Amino acid sequence: MARLGALLTAFLITLAAPAAAQERPVLVELYTSQGCSSCPPADAFLHKLAGRDDVIALALHVDYWDYIGWKDSFAKAEYTARQRGYARVANRRMVYTPQMIINGTDHVVGTRPMDVTDLIRKHRGSAAPVALSVAERSGRLEIDATAAAGAAGRATVRLFRYLPQETVAIQRGENAGKSVSYSHIVTDMDIVADWDMRQPLDIDVPLSGDLPAVVVIQRNSFGPVEAVAKID
Repeated sequence: MARLGALLTAFLITLAAPAAAQERPVLVELYTSQGCSSCPPADAFLHKLAGRDDVIALALHVDYWDYIGWKDSFAKAEYTARQRGYARVANRRMVYTPQMIINGTDHVVGTRPMDVTDLIRKHRGSAAPVALSVAERSGRLEIDATAAAGAAGRATVRLFRYLPQETVAIQRGENAGKSVSYSHIVTDMDIVADWDMRQPLDIDVPLSGDLPAVVVIQRNSFGPVEAVAKID
């Protein structure tokens, strides 16, 4: 009986393990532009990704295509700088749109849904190095995190705010005459902490307005995303 009980316990643990791994959401960043003729399919794909429970999707609109006739109404130079930071770490000389970056480490063309889906599956199944919880209370966002035993180094804690959806009628440039629907459009990106991962993190930050929020914990210098969570 004791052996049967042990086997049953092992069987139940085996069944539970994949489910536990799937609970870790995967961050997908899309770098896109209203002035990029090849971006609308990637923008549409992000709509689908944003509807998945295992994905947190963010669209960061870059400004380096504004010169070709249409100024992207969502673009900010800091989003371009973030993409260029990823490129430097990956030893790439150029940036492009549409690009998707998965959990801060894997770079892929945003119009390759099968490649993106495979990368999401890979990251979803990996062990979570950081336990992260977020809660909104009285206009404040409480952020608590604990790294796995033996973890060291520093991580940047960022707070993203995003607009769930908006359709833009583009009047000039490569997409002139098109109305394009955009999803999970980043409106603000702020660093709220520089975290020494050897110690638990317990902070709270102001949270004004009613836009959804995403907290991203990422190794410094555009390293891997260690944890991500959202408040709708």
